[in-house]
Amino acid sequence: MGEKKRILIVEDEKDMVYAVKLQLEANGYEVIAAYDGNEGLEKAKGEKPDLIILDIMLPKKDGYTFLLELKKDKAIKSIPVVVLTAKPGMKDMFKLEGAKDYITKPFESMHLLSKIKEIIG
Repeated sequence: MGEKKRILIVEDEKDMVYAVKLQLEANGYEVIAAYDGNEGLEKAKGEKPDLIILDIMLPKKDGYTFLLELKKDKAIKSIPVVVLTAKPGMKDMFKLEGAKDYITKPFESMHLLSKIKEIIG
């Protein structure tokens, strides 16, 4: 067995982070959490996760700004990003900026898991 794949969740709702973290850990992923956009970018740079799950509505730096800054940074721009949000209307914008997938809340955890497996195995 290889090393566990690491997933960074950038989400300010602690209950959501907890629920997603439990699901992912139960499926063999290592989970890192950040509760605002700035912390998320710092952790992306420091931890180099295999995938980032990103909310749009975040304190300090919103998800869109986060994605733009991530894509400008050579060291972390190739990390795939899955947007997980209650805002269905911004899908095209995020896809244009390089988000791998866009899932709207409320979501099925199996749907999220299958997307993650598709992207990072």
